[in-house]
Amino acid sequence: MAKQPTTPPRVSSPSADKATNKDAPLKEDIRLLGRILGDVLRDQEGDAVFEVVETIRQTAVRFRREADVQAGTDLNKLLKKLTREQTISVVRAFSYFSHLANIAEDQHHNRRRRAHLLAGSAAQEGSVSYALEKLANAGVNGTTVRKFFKDALISPVLTAHPTEVQRKSILDAEHDIARLLAARDLPMTAKERAANTELLRALVTTLWQTRLLRYSKLSVEDEINNALSYYRITFLRELPALYEDIEEEIAEQFPQRASSANAKRDLHSYVQMGSWIGGDRDGNPNVNAGTMQLALARQSTTILEFYLEEVHALGAELPVSTFLAGVSPEVQALADKSPDTSEHRADEQYRRALIGIYARLAATARAHGATNILRKEVGPGAPYESAVEFSADLQLLVDSLKERHGTVLIKPRLAPLLRAAEIFGFHLATLDMRQSSDVHERVLGELFKRAEVETSYADLPEQKKVELLLTELDKPRLLYSPYIDYSDETNSELNILRAAHHIRQRYGSRAIRNYIISHTETVSDLLEVLLLQRETGLLRPDTDAASVGEVELMVIPLFETIPDLRLAATIMEQVMAIPKVRRLIAKQGHLQEVMLGYSDSNKDGGFLTSNWELYKAETELVNVFNRAGVKLRLFHGRGGTVGRGGGPSYEAILAQPPGTVNGQIRLTEQGEIIASKFSNPEIGRRNLALLVAATLEASLTPPPADRKSAKKLAEFESVMAELSELAYKGYRNLVYETPGFTDYFFSATPIAEIAELNIGSRPASRKATRRIEDLRAIPWGFSWGQCRLLLPGWYGFGSAVEQWLEQGDNKAKRVATLRAMFKEWPFFVTLLSNMDMVLSKTDLAVASRYSEMVVDRKLRNSIFKRIVAEHERTSTCLTLITGKKERLANNPLLARSIKNRFAYLDPLNHLQVELIKRHRAAMRDGKVDDRVRRGIHLSINGIAAGLRNTG
Repeated sequence: MAKQPTTPPRVSSPSADKATNKDAPLKEDIRLLGRILGDVLRDQEGDAVFEVVETIRQTAVRFRREADVQAGTDLNKLLKKLTREQTISVVRAFSYFSHLANIAEDQHHNRRRRAHLLAGSAAQEGSVSYALEKLANAGVNGTTVRKFFKDALISPVLTAHPTEVQRKSILDAEHDIARLLAARDLPMTAKERAANTELLRALVTTLWQTRLLRYSKLSVEDEINNALSYYRITFLRELPALYEDIEEEIAEQFPQRASSANAKRDLHSYVQMGSWIGGDRDGNPNVNAGTMQLALARQSTTILEFYLEEVHALGAELPVSTFLAGVSPEVQALADKSPDTSEHRADEQYRRALIGIYARLAATARAHGATNILRKEVGPGAPYESAVEFSADLQLLVDSLKERHGTVLIKPRLAPLLRAAEIFGFHLATLDMRQSSDVHERVLGELFKRAEVETSYADLPEQKKVELLLTELDKPRLLYSPYIDYSDETNSELNILRAAHHIRQRYGSRAIRNYIISHTETVSDLLEVLLLQRETGLLRPDTDAASVGEVELMVIPLFETIPDLRLAATIMEQVMAIPKVRRLIAKQGHLQEVMLGYSDSNKDGGFLTSNWELYKAETELVNVFNRAGVKLRLFHGRGGTVGRGGGPSYEAILAQPPGTVNGQIRLTEQGEIIASKFSNPEIGRRNLALLVAATLEASLTPPPADRKSAKKLAEFESVMAELSELAYKGYRNLVYETPGFTDYFFSATPIAEIAELNIGSRPASRKATRRIEDLRAIPWGFSWGQCRLLLPGWYGFGSAVEQWLEQGDNKAKRVATLRAMFKEWPFFVTLLSNMDMVLSKTDLAVASRYSEMVVDRKLRNSIFKRIVAEHERTSTCLTLITGKKERLANNPLLARSIKNRFAYLDPLNHLQVELIKRHRAAMRDGKVDDRVRRGIHLSINGIAAGLRNTG
């Protein structure tokens, strides 16, 4: 944030480190943004505050980079002497620096990728072209690849969770800063560069004068609107562009005969967006029928506004005259139906057709709830019945232009618009519904009791529940009666399902098509949702009385805890053995989805065991589904932090057990990870491409056919099972069996302060208790990230490996086995790679400051010493297996990034500790200082931004 020279650093010699040279533009961008932030700070807060911030920055850098012990002492003294007003300014300055550094790093990733492409280098790992080339070399042909894209479904699902720290106002300003920073890579005159710098200064000033935090609790409506901003920034344009890229890459890698290449394009949309925002009611009392309807109305308005803008622009871009190029009879018919009768456009049939399409779109938008259409249509038009009709009209324009030498006119806007219509329809994204199984049990228990069918449904044995549910599914009459009063919970749940039925009728069948059951533990949990659909018109009987009929929403079990994961395959085998259920699955295309929860399984059993139990559950599910002749689609409930299934998506998908991807995958994108991945259009497209490439590779790469490979995999899995059992015991012993651990956690992390922060509509805990079991997994992991321990991402590994190595007679052989697992098994490689990244962000020195907040010294020393010892064991064992003493040795760019950030994160962590101490002392005295609380919340934002994947 200090004044820095603007000239680029000199390279000492041609043999200077290549990586350093490559990173020089990144350093320059960070210097530039830091200098501007410093200037803004001086201008807005005065020289005295600037000097305080700069002194802290220089001291922190000296402490971190030079391991200067005196600098550490000086830093603590500096921070403790700050007044409350200075503290706020310092926290804001370092928080904004984290945000600006993120922008610079994202820009550098884009810069390096463009340089790679301009150099004509080989396709990068993780790109679709790399995946296609790899498959071709493995003997996979073009027919197989094209069939994959015809049948595949790859769906990133955006969710809102309590770690979401981005405000839309901040996001918009940062998007503009990124755009200006990218422009500086282009040739500029001195005057243009100066103007660019002034615009950056204005935007950084805007950031400084904009609240980082919300003063009021975030509502579901706010979460809906925040998520929609990513569609406008990235998805609406980048997804159609990605489809175009992939079509070209397939054509290049697998050329077709002319007749085949000119065949009509397959319109299947293999990447489709999903959302939980407005439909996920598990533990969120703020989600109801109204929020679902609001979500779809806002989603529909967003996509229809986009279509209206694009159709209007097309009208200006296609002034094609029939005097010079004719049109097809179909386009002429569209033009004849148009409300445009101007003589000036009598020969411009494409324009007239588009004016008619615009009129129909405007009428559709109004029918779907839009109230403010910016450009009024020329005349009235009938609303489209569906997005298919809209796509058909656009296809007529495409066909006509192709047939009349106008192919070149299609690609700039018409083709992306047609593709967007196919991907997004009039609903934009599929909204999932989710509720806990115990709620369904209570609702049906009341319905059974009021209908005098069963007075104590919840108390029935499981087999009796299944028999009762199947019997009721056969009956033509409903349990519900409009003449009986029901509880608010029952009325709310039934109204939500009725709303889903109406939403599907209004916005199309893709608007809502999945119902997810949290805490699935039994077969009856799935049958209950089928019966509730029958009660609300979502499951309709066939004319054949013996058949269940057709169900609108796929019932998807979510297996979350370790015990639930172990039962997953058994439950699904039992469910699919029920004839009624099998007939429903047949009507779903012999496809059934299963969701696996990474967060709760990690909180329940620890990092190593969670990953292993997920792997086992997937493998067992594949076997069960193969025997049943049903296609399995897995929905991965991954979070941002590694402890919640986070880490690079590409590697995670490739590390899935054989046969578990198979062209079908859905996965959640949560919290601040959404901003990290999709707030920059170019990075957003890259992340979407990674999902496609990984799914393509994982689905089509031929498995090793030799028995030796199968035997080796079985050996690796056997070792992993033993390690998992040892890690599970170690983790459970600390978290759930150590007296006082809950008190330690609530004292040594900012969990209580996170619960106060207005960063999500969902409560931090499922129940009003301090039990770890009741705490949501998201704030659990977030809290450990804030105190720089990141315990859910590594604890238990070191002791498990250490004990396993000591169990056998030949330790050297066991070490060799672990090294072979790391070298040859993608699952184990990804596991250790993610843990390596987490350990690189862990800082025991900083964490020790947080432990000081535990009043009970004996408890503090006992637990923190255990954590430190396990950290040392884990680091030692990781080095033993990988052969790398330095963390992130295989990812030097990320290693440098993390190392450089620490100097700016350290002050935030130290300040957070001081502020929490003040806040909690005031709370004990019955006093609350809002400025201190605000400082804590600002520090939470800054640390989350600096670590990037803590949610």
